[in-house]
Amino acid sequence: MKKTSDTFDKIKNNPYLIFLYGFAAIIIIGTILLALPIASNDGNSVGIINALFTATSATCVTGLIVVNTASHWTVFGKVVIIMLIQIGGLGVMTMTALISFFVGKKISLKTRLLIMEERNVDELQGVVRLTKNILFYTFGVEIAGAILFSFVFVRDYGVGKGIAYSLFHAVSSFCNAGFDLIGNSMIDYVDNPIITLSVCGLVVIGGIGYYVFWDIYASKRFRMLTLHSKLVLIITGILLIGGSALMFFLEHDNPGTMGNLSMSGKINASIFQAVNPRTAGYNSVPLENLRMSTVAISVVLMFIGGSPASTAGGIKTTTFGVLLISFYNLVKGKEDVEVYGRRIMPETTIRASAILVLSLILITICSIILSVTEEKTGYDFLEIVYETVSAFSTVGLTRGITPYLSNAGKLVLSMMMYIGRVGPMTVAYAFLKKHKNIGNYTYPEGKIIIG
Repeated sequence: MKKTSDTFDKIKNNPYLIFLYGFAAIIIIGTILLALPIASNDGNSVGIINALFTATSATCVTGLIVVNTASHWTVFGKVVIIMLIQIGGLGVMTMTALISFFVGKKISLKTRLLIMEERNVDELQGVVRLTKNILFYTFGVEIAGAILFSFVFVRDYGVGKGIAYSLFHAVSSFCNAGFDLIGNSMIDYVDNPIITLSVCGLVVIGGIGYYVFWDIYASKRFRMLTLHSKLVLIITGILLIGGSALMFFLEHDNPGTMGNLSMSGKINASIFQAVNPRTAGYNSVPLENLRMSTVAISVVLMFIGGSPASTAGGIKTTTFGVLLISFYNLVKGKEDVEVYGRRIMPETTIRASAILVLSLILITICSIILSVTEEKTGYDFLEIVYETVSAFSTVGLTRGITPYLSNAGKLVLSMMMYIGRVGPMTVAYAFLKKHKNIGNYTYPEGKIIIG
């Protein structure tokens, strides 16, 4: 009993463990519900492995699927999936606060501290107000997106089904999940700007996060923004504009993707395929027909992902930006890492480097394991890397191999989606013991030759 009590005390005093187990608990509940026969249209259970994979993909707002979301799941199953997406997008502690608001319960100090950790806030004061603002922001953007979608979906599917489709895709898009009820993602709407641009807008807004949105609203001018917001907007702009241009250049004459589209369709498809690898998971052209150069660029976009404190995954735009700035300052011979008249702390650079290295190690290990478990399928290694990065960065894009993975492969990708959503550094902080230095001393320098 004492050992069990010590374990609970350890979890209660470690916010990182609470996040890990909180997400795991939601996934387990989702797995049980999706494994029920009433969740499947054929009346048979989808199986524990497939239910676990789907629940993990939804909770981790990824979008990888092993069964067609539109045709396999009943209304019950689809409601479970969209609820998991909403919980995963907002975060476990934010959803806990939402439930407390509804039942009129006061949010405890412990919950406030956990929300502060979950949202990367430095001060406890104003955490409840911040949480309310995030909830209003989230639901407001999702409702606005649903209204835009309804102009097309109500026309195509009728009032009831059209509104349900609009709400589902608005939540899925804002949370960067990429689940769809159409059956083939957004391929049918490749040349429809209302759908494609609405999806892109929701994905970008969800992917930059509330703090950047509020900073833009409060500051009005770019030079008044915080360094974080400036870096997010600049890196996001470069990736979106550069990615769109590359997609158009590489795929505009590919008959398997954009070759037969009108010029407006090619532009829409190029923007769409540049935005969605940033962790959304929708596609408007058949991904299996992409040229290898385009696939490689998509892997890079997926790996970088969105921004911190948002619904997006990846190593994050700020991590990528800090690494680029650090490299530039290094080759310029500067002792401090500086940008926009501000000095970036060494701890930030070290953390960015650690995230990059840890992410690359995880992706490499997972890719090697999948190349072993899926050896009989004969998949190209680039396809395996594409699938692995898509899972780790919670993107959800696939070149069609997900449904055919072995059970071992599905479990490996489920773990990658989980780690990618909670963050590799969170996992490291949760389980690595922290030792405090006793006394005021430092070790002597040790020289290591680099490069």
